[in-house]
Amino acid sequence: MKTNDKKGSSKMEILNLSLPATNRFATDYLAQTPEIQSYFHYRFNDHLEYEKRLIEIQQRSYMRNELAAHIEEYMDKFPASEKVKESIEKLKESNSTVIIGGQQAGILTGPLYTIHKIISILALAKQKEEELNVPVVPVFWIAGEDHDYQEVNHVFVERNNKIEKKIYPEKVLDKRMVSTIELNHNLCYQWVEGIIKSFGETVHTKDLLHVFDKAIHESKTFVDFFAWIVMHLFKDSGLLIIDSGDEKIRKLEKEFFIKQINDCKEITQKVKAQQEELKLNGFERTLDISDQAANLFYYDQENNERILLDYNGENKQFIGKNGQIQLTLEQMLELAGEFPERLSNNVVTRPLMQEWLFPTLSFIAGPGEIAYWAELKQAFEWFGLKMPPIVPRLNITLLDRSIETDMAELGLDLRETLMVGTEKKKRDFLQNLKDENLDKLFEKMKQELLFNYGKLEAYVTTENIGMLPLLKKNEGKVIDQIVYMENKLEESVQRKYEVVINKFDRVENALWPAGSPQERTLNSFYFINQHGPTLINDLLNGSFTFDGTHKIIRI
Repeated sequence: MKTNDKKGSSKMEILNLSLPATNRFATDYLAQTPEIQSYFHYRFNDHLEYEKRLIEIQQRSYMRNELAAHIEEYMDKFPASEKVKESIEKLKESNSTVIIGGQQAGILTGPLYTIHKIISILALAKQKEEELNVPVVPVFWIAGEDHDYQEVNHVFVERNNKIEKKIYPEKVLDKRMVSTIELNHNLCYQWVEGIIKSFGETVHTKDLLHVFDKAIHESKTFVDFFAWIVMHLFKDSGLLIIDSGDEKIRKLEKEFFIKQINDCKEITQKVKAQQEELKLNGFERTLDISDQAANLFYYDQENNERILLDYNGENKQFIGKNGQIQLTLEQMLELAGEFPERLSNNVVTRPLMQEWLFPTLSFIAGPGEIAYWAELKQAFEWFGLKMPPIVPRLNITLLDRSIETDMAELGLDLRETLMVGTEKKKRDFLQNLKDENLDKLFEKMKQELLFNYGKLEAYVTTENIGMLPLLKKNEGKVIDQIVYMENKLEESVQRKYEVVINKFDRVENALWPAGSPQERTLNSFYFINQHGPTLINDLLNGSFTFDGTHKIIRI
């Protein structure tokens, strides 16, 4: 465990801890074992690799001006700054590169890890621009083409010492792209207001609600709302955003869709072959694709539904939704050329599309993304491409100093708490409160009662069998009353130590809420409501090392 690496301003301090990743593959990737390195084209933690990548990028051509123009037009409706304009101009330069990553458009920006990913993009872009002396632009993909509304329509809040899931009330039952889901402004504001107020009234709450009121009423769709909030938080950093579900970006993707359509069979074969290689080394596949996968979606405008396509190589047909959608190869190529907005990528082809569109110096990935990118190496090579260096996003836990005080008083170890929470320690504490003599007394009482009822049961069985059900019911009620009294006495003891028990719950809810890491559950606006709008800038000013360690930030 590393505890000697402490950095930061007077407001916050960064502590680096070595914690295992959430899956075995990501853990091995952080260690950069030779076995793992063979599934990628670059080592993420070697400075020379980025120089090699830079040379590779400079040998290729990109639609820089068209891409910059699209992003500028798309971002025009969101909060902006001179820094954003500078980034757009940088993207046009022939020697510029990007650091890129993406995430779904969670309501209120979703779990903290979305914010952590954006901070990772910005921090690495700044570092690499200084190291390589070329323009490096931070870009965040919004996965607006995704259709799993249930993954983005909720946040978690604390209520009565419990973590509760709060679902946005508007129902979406079809498989439309999140980019096409329109906001009910009044309903959305009422729901957001309730969430923010549940975080507790602070001196920042009123201003925060004013920001949300403006954001909601200036947003047409679910993704607009997400993008507006992201740019409100990060506009002064020069972040650029792009929506993968935006129809207009499809015009730039035409020729790449054509490549994917013509070579869809080979893409699937290459992914399957790479999965077999991984399997030989004991790694289970992450991407679940069939042998017939076309790895493209067709957007059914009439039914407002996104349909995954399979490819039948014998008759060269693309088939979706139990055969209800059938398109020939020629029809698919026509769609790509004339109506590309009716096509979209899946998890396999999105990285390829990203590689063709952007001069990507590095891709910022979460643990799950690292695992599935390993399955794409041969697919990239089929098109004469290399995967960019895959840099693990910063894993961050925000540690409020009051929580740290509670931990010290409870004797809790930070590393253990971040890995498993406090429930075991809390159970041990409650166990120590129990009066063994009282437990023995209640146990003896129950055993004697059961013994005497056993005698009664033997008598009733012989003399009056019809009374047996009533006897058993009576026995259960008496036992229940004894257990009830036992629990009440236990509760009275616990009430004496309620302050201590509440501290266990506070630490659990802050660092291991609902049995998961903080960054996978809590929302950033809980902390912004508590600590103010400068929190994001304070985080951006932190000095981060992309070494795979977990970043504990004291606030």
